[in-house]
Amino acid sequence: MKTIKKKNKMPTENSLALDELTAITTTDGRYRRTTQVLAPYVSEYALIKTRFEIEALHLIGLSEEGVVRKLSASEKKRLTNFADEIDLESARKVKNIEDSLRHDVKSMETAFRGFVKDTSLEDLTEMIHFGLTSEDINNLAYRLMLKRATQQVCLPVMDKVVDELVDNAQRYKNVPMLARTHGQAAVPTTVGKEFVVFAERLNNQARGLEQYKLRGKFGGAVGNMNSLQFAKPDVNWIRYSREFVKSLGFEPNLATTQINPYDDVVEYLQYYQRANLIILGLDQDMWRYISDYWFAQEKRSGEVGSSTMPQKVNPIDFENSEGNVQIANALIEGMVRKLEVSRLQRDLSDSTTIRNIGNVLAHSFIGYKSLLEGLSRVKLNPDKIAEDLNVDWSILSEAVQTYLRAQGYKDPYNLVATSTRGHHMGQEEWQEWVDGLDIDDYSKNLFSKLTPETYIGEAVRLTEITIEGIKRSKK
Repeated sequence: MKTIKKKNKMPTENSLALDELTAITTTDGRYRRTTQVLAPYVSEYALIKTRFEIEALHLIGLSEEGVVRKLSASEKKRLTNFADEIDLESARKVKNIEDSLRHDVKSMETAFRGFVKDTSLEDLTEMIHFGLTSEDINNLAYRLMLKRATQQVCLPVMDKVVDELVDNAQRYKNVPMLARTHGQAAVPTTVGKEFVVFAERLNNQARGLEQYKLRGKFGGAVGNMNSLQFAKPDVNWIRYSREFVKSLGFEPNLATTQINPYDDVVEYLQYYQRANLIILGLDQDMWRYISDYWFAQEKRSGEVGSSTMPQKVNPIDFENSEGNVQIANALIEGMVRKLEVSRLQRDLSDSTTIRNIGNVLAHSFIGYKSLLEGLSRVKLNPDKIAEDLNVDWSILSEAVQTYLRAQGYKDPYNLVATSTRGHHMGQEEWQEWVDGLDIDDYSKNLFSKLTPETYIGEAVRLTEITIEGIKRSKK
């Protein structure tokens, strides 16, 4: 074979500006159009803005405590909305300062001082970041980012998934289908009942996220408020810390080291972890149902399912969802293991770890959106479901042995198992088998009328009860 000489040169690192095609991570590259809704909440820009927000609110708090002068109405308004002033250019100034200082929070503080220069707030310059350590700002900033991204972006999509599952549960609650346990034919269920199981499980995690109260720390270098108490001993700094943290919507955590222990963040992320595992199970079940042709996929003009097999319509949305929630959970697992452990009063390893919350939420979010897309493109195939349900009537043997036990027959389980275990039978064989049972005629008549379509127990009612419970929980 003739060697092909390459003439093109690989681009250098400086020749590739950041965009969707040059991004290293898929969340900022391939999936940017999906994940960009998260950027205002969990990007580096969002982190910088949120740090400014907390610093500005601290100045207001110091004023109200009498530590600094009384603020005018316009000054208080400006500080309250200070984060809104931080545009991308302002954030870049912070990053430029960080290039020299190599300290992100100190760079923000330095920039803050510059932003209030030549304004009425200039006399308060030395009180910016008064008595605080960087982690007082960061622990609150990351929790605000996590909470806001969850409430404004991720929870609404999670609830859309729940709603879609509830709609399917209601729509298909009366459609019998074969249930499988251990991969084998079990007894009948209904399509709607199986959807509502996932709906309730996911809804429980969503409501947990919605109601969870994160904890905040505002206590100085090692959590004891040393410098605050020394500089201004007349101020009740414990009360101040409590009220400041509560004003951000968090529970105060007074027993801390330099860091606010991440127990609450870990627990919060584990709601996502469980939700993602639930979605993973649904993705895999839908994949199997599509494979069995119990659900047919919508064909859309112009789309291609394979580069070589023209006939294919692949369940790519469910597969994409599965892959992304697994990546999210792998990140959560790593964060859980790291964030719970800090050397002595603090080491910096948590700082680089917690920065990945954006990736966790982004991969989770992609998974939820992909699942929704997949669900929107499938249609029930009732004929195939009915056909597979009626392949083997031995699935009704549970009903026979349980009924005979209730009627006082001796050892009906072994009576039924001897002739049905591992033996498949159609409708005619079933009728012959029932006729050959040494039981009373009433029971034989009862079993003769039983069908896979009618042996669904309380599936419909259970579905309705669960749907009502989900609806109540969301009010």
